[in-house]
Amino acid sequence: MKEIENLLKEAMGQNRRTLSEYESSRLLMAYGIPTAKGALGRDWDEVKKAAAKIGYPVVLKVCSPEVSHKTESGLVAVGLRNEADLEAAFKRIGEASPVKDADCLVQEMVKGGRELVVGMVRDPQFGPCVMFGLGGIFTEVLGDVTFRPAPLVESDAMEMLMEIRGNKILGAVRGMEAVDLDSLVQCLMAMGKIGMAHEEIQAIDVNPLIVRGNSPVAVDALVILKSNNGI
Repeated sequence: MKEIENLLKEAMGQNRRTLSEYESSRLLMAYGIPTAKGALGRDWDEVKKAAAKIGYPVVLKVCSPEVSHKTESGLVAVGLRNEADLEAAFKRIGEASPVKDADCLVQEMVKGGRELVVGMVRDPQFGPCVMFGLGGIFTEVLGDVTFRPAPLVESDAMEMLMEIRGNKILGAVRGMEAVDLDSLVQCLMAMGKIGMAHEEIQAIDVNPLIVRGNSPVAVDALVILKSNNGI
């Protein structure tokens, strides 16, 4: 975990309030949370090579700690099927980005019919609390989420999965196989471990956590840091 400690130390030293999406993904991977394959590109040549290595179709996003809400700002392009699509998206996103010469994140296109959300928030009274619920647009619309204070044991995490009103989505529905609950449990327990291990992290938001086949995969992550005055 030395790499993660150094990453957080550097970000805090720069008085940043967030990690970039790529940095956030590295944190999740270090704790065993499945994440979409991705690579950074600093110019068109690197972006093109990253996409060829990952394999089309891909997603392209601006990747900067200064840009948190990418989709709303038109800084994400999905379903890019070939190099021509990628180049057009690279130019469009570069022109729209408020951070000039920002890195781009090239990511595999993860498809699935179910979107979940997992995260962590540091409560003043209870400390780090793990969150789970329905993801994507349904997070704000339905508010179907549940929380548990960290650390979690397996029974805590399993209870969380069954607590949301829409828990039937985790079963075999509409021709989709049942979600691998053990994998979800491990994701939730990992969130608790991150919260317990890193006091400098104020919150984590992984939305969506897409279920590909029966396996959850994090495709978007935001890590929010405490300010240097502890708030």
